[in-house]
Amino acid sequence: MKIITWNVNGLRAALGKGALKWAWEQQPDVLCLQEIKVRPEQLREEQRSFPGYDVIWNPAEKPGYSGVATFLRNPCLELKLGMNAPLFDIEGRLISTLHRGFRLSTLPPARDGVLRLFNVYFPSGQRGHERVAYKLDFYAHLLALCDRLHAGGENLVLTGDFNTAHMPIDLKNPKQNQKTSGFLPEERAWVQKFLDHGFVDIYRRLYPERVQYTWWTYRSTARARRVGWRLDYFLVSEALVPHVQDVIIHEDVPGSDHCPVELMVG
Repeated sequence: MKIITWNVNGLRAALGKGALKWAWEQQPDVLCLQEIKVRPEQLREEQRSFPGYDVIWNPAEKPGYSGVATFLRNPCLELKLGMNAPLFDIEGRLISTLHRGFRLSTLPPARDGVLRLFNVYFPSGQRGHERVAYKLDFYAHLLALCDRLHAGGENLVLTGDFNTAHMPIDLKNPKQNQKTSGFLPEERAWVQKFLDHGFVDIYRRLYPERVQYTWWTYRSTARARRVGWRLDYFLVSEALVPHVQDVIIHEDVPGSDHCPVELMVG
C-alpha cells in the first residue's frame, strides 16, 4: 500500500502549476493533501476530475483557508470527517479512513490487515504565538482519540503537516528557533507524547541520522540553500513497524513550500 502526503499550500494553485502531475505518476493507493484552501464547488469542472480516484473533501468553513482532501484508488471501509470537536472541525483539519490491504498475523481476524489512516493538517502556532494554545489543544484532542482507538486494538497511521519539528535534527537552525512556533518546547513535547503513546516516527526510526526537510520558507532562497524544517510526518502504530517497507521524502519535487512524503506499507 502506497500512501503519499503533501501540503500543497492551495489546491487551485497546485493544479494551475501542474504540481499534482507528479503525484498521479506515482499511482499512490491513497493521496493525502493538506491546506487545500478550497471547496470542491470552487474548482472548475475539469479541475474536479481525478480519473481513477474517489475524493473525500473536508474544507474549512472559512473561505480560502486550511482544509484537507483524501484521494482513494479503492473504496475505504469507513470514513469520518473531523473528530467531533466543533472548535477544530470548522477548520477542516482531519479525515479518517479505514483500509484493508496487508496482513498482520498477530491481529484477531476481524482486524487482520486493517489500518485507520488519519490525514491531518495540524494548526500553526503562528509567528506571534497567538494560536499556540489552540494548536496544543488540537494535539490533546487527537491523542485522546488515538488512545481510545489503540485501546480497541486498532492500528493507526497519522500523516500530514504537523507544523512542528520534533528534534534539533529536524530543522536547519535549531538554536536560532527555540522561541519560534514550530519548535517551541511545549509543541515538541506534544509530538513526543504521541511517541510515548504507541506511535513511531517511522522515518526517523528507519533513518535516525539522515538530515532531510519537508518545508522551506519562500524567502531568501531557503530551499536552494537547504535551510528547511521537517514538518510532514508518518506516525504509525508500533505493530505496523515490521510492515513498513520505506519512507521517502521527495525533497526535489516542486509545486509547494512543502514537498511530498511517501510511505510504503504491506
